[in-house]
Amino acid sequence: MNSILKVENIEKYYGNKENITKAIDDISFRIDEGEFVGIMGPSGSGKTTLLNCISTIDNVSSGKIIINDQDITKLKSKLLDKFRQDELGFIFQDFNLLDTLTCYENIALALTIKGENVHNIDKKIREIASILGIYDVLNKYPYQISGGQKQRVASARAIVKNPALILADEPTGALDSRSARMLLDRLENLNTELKATILMVTHDAFTASYSNRVLFIKDGRIFNELIKGNDNRKEFFNRIMDVVTLLGGDDNNVF
Repeated sequence: MNSILKVENIEKYYGNKENITKAIDDISFRIDEGEFVGIMGPSGSGKTTLLNCISTIDNVSSGKIIINDQDITKLKSKLLDKFRQDELGFIFQDFNLLDTLTCYENIALALTIKGENVHNIDKKIREIASILGIYDVLNKYPYQISGGQKQRVASARAIVKNPALILADEPTGALDSRSARMLLDRLENLNTELKATILMVTHDAFTASYSNRVLFIKDGRIFNELIKGNDNRKEFFNRIMDVVTLLGGDDNNVF
């Protein structure tokens, strides 16, 4: 199977010679096309730094990050911007929608920036809106819709340009439990129906249980890995909670 993401022996240091912090300590893993992978770890474990490096927000101190056969650690300014624009989709905890644009226009913006043919934009927006259940809010502004709807609009914006890899940073963090379940169900459908490749950072075991595989980070290193296999989601959740307990996490979510 084609590997969308290869992380090879990456390290990330902060500070100077007198006070160096190693946020990432020799991490390696890969994600194949069509996988839905979760990353978990306690505060300060390095999971956010790892996501920032993969998303090109931050640079690694050493090692390689290869996305769709392109070593992003070697890309410079303009080429990196274009790569980010074409190959990565982002789903943020705080939505990052523009209140001056309608939901339709927020989604269309991603395609316009990419240079999509204008005749294809409407078709693609309406297709993804139907899958995510936001067709009826396309003409509304973000301030007119619920938090769950905003996150699904943000998800549509990330997915509509068909990126190689979708990066989700605590996507349910600002949602109530009902909205979170609805979003996770939609992300699961995108993964199974459209074969979207998703990497999701979360502190929440229930959210992680929607993924097919979970990497646990502790002190900047991979502590453990769980593969869902033939488990149902409740069984996978219980296994995740066992590892969270070993990590010393404070996750009190119940299924």
